[in-house]
Parts: sequence; structure tokens; C-alpha cells
Amino acid sequence: MKKSNIIQVENLTKMFGDFTAVNAITFEIKKGEIFGFLGANGAGKTTAMKMLIGILTPTSGNAQVANFDVYKNPDDIKKNIGYMSQKFALYDDLTVKENITFFGGIYGLSREQIKEKRCQLVEELGLQEVVDELVNSLPLGWKQKLAFSVALLHDPKIIFLDEPTGGVDPITRRQFWEMIYKTAHNGTTVFVTTHYMDEAEYCDRVSIMVDGKIEALDTPKKLKEQFKVNSMNDVFLKLARG
Repeated sequence: MKKSNIIQVENLTKMFGDFTAVNAITFEIKKGEIFGFLGANGAGKTTAMKMLIGILTPTSGNAQVANFDVYKNPDDIKKNIGYMSQKFALYDDLTVKENITFFGGIYGLSREQIKEKRCQLVEELGLQEVVDELVNSLPLGWKQKLAFSVALLHDPKIIFLDEPTGGVDPITRRQFWEMIYKTAHNGTTVFVTTHYMDEAEYCDRVSIMVDGKIEALDTPKKLKEQFKVNSMNDVFLKLARG
């Protein structure tokens, strides 16, 4: 793996019986990059991500994440990444404070570190008045921002976001992307899957998956030039329609 690449993927494939969910995908991601992993539902995005975060073993191909091999070192990968799932990785029946404390413990932080991170996070997100409220009672946008921040508690090298803005309003989506920009600016690599094509415009580079294969990969600007269109949505439509 090149030193500048924090993720390196070569011909990564996942089959379930006779069905090929991810078909020999190849790409690399640099440190601090915002990498958009795009595709329609069922294109293979989540399956590919699960292989990269060490919870699904590939059928064939190679991949290294944060200098660790997906076959040999899945536990090391998990320690060096943050992950926010589509359904928000928080416990609804715990309070905001309890969620932060719980995940801080899972990530191996000391009590002192957890307390410091909790105070910092609550202040940054403006959650002082709801810190003792159950997460279940929070608006969706607040839950989402909290889940993102909790996934960054242990200062991971990479954060994986699986369709993190699904179901939220456009203003909250924009605020969420401001958090992503700040995270990348601080040196953390952001790997984000989305089916909102307007969000592709916010990424440094994007790949577009169609039926398990990466059919396009470049900066949004270059992809629009390549396909002679004005938006990433039009790029996607051209690819999806073959």
C-alpha cells in the first residue's frame, strides 16, 4: 500500500452463492479525503463497506484499511475506524450522557478521557439541556449529529458513514456535511455512502457503483465533464441506464 493511501482495494469481490454482490472493485483513498461511495439501493455499497470495516470476509481480492489487511487484521481495523450505520448507532433507551459514556468505554477510553470528550461533545453540539434525556426523545437531526460525534470519540483515522443523511431535512443535511468537512480538515478520512446525488458534489472524489461494479470514479467536476452533463444526478442516470 502506498504511504499516502489510507485505503487500498484491489479486485475486491463478495459472492453469496451464485450471486455476485460486489464484483472485482478497485480503488484507493488518501488520508483526509472525503470519498463518496455512490450507487442505487442494491448496487453493492453496503456489502463493500462491510468488507472494509472487517465484519464481512471477502470472497476474493485484496484490501488494506489503515495499513491493516481485511483478512488478517479485522480487529485492528475496527480499532482504527469509526462507523455510523444507516440506522444510527445509538441506544434509544439510554440518555445522551449514557450513550457517550458507553461508547467511550467500548473504544477503550479512560474515565478521564470519556468525561473530557463528553463535555466537549455536549458543548459543541449544544446538547446541554438534553444531556440527561433519552436519545429516543431527540429529533432525528440531533440523533444523527450525536451518532456521528460518538463515532469520532476515539479519534479514528477513518470514519465510515453508511447513508448517514437518509430521511432528514435539507437544512440538517447541510449542517451534517459541515461536520464532515471539519472532520476531514482535521485529517480524518471520510468514506461516505449515499444515494443523494447532490451530496456527491460535496466529495473530493466519488465512485459510482452499478450492479456490483464501479462504473465511474473521479472528482465530481471531471465526471460531469466526461459525461457532458451539468449535475452528478445526470452522471448517475447515464450510468444507470447504460
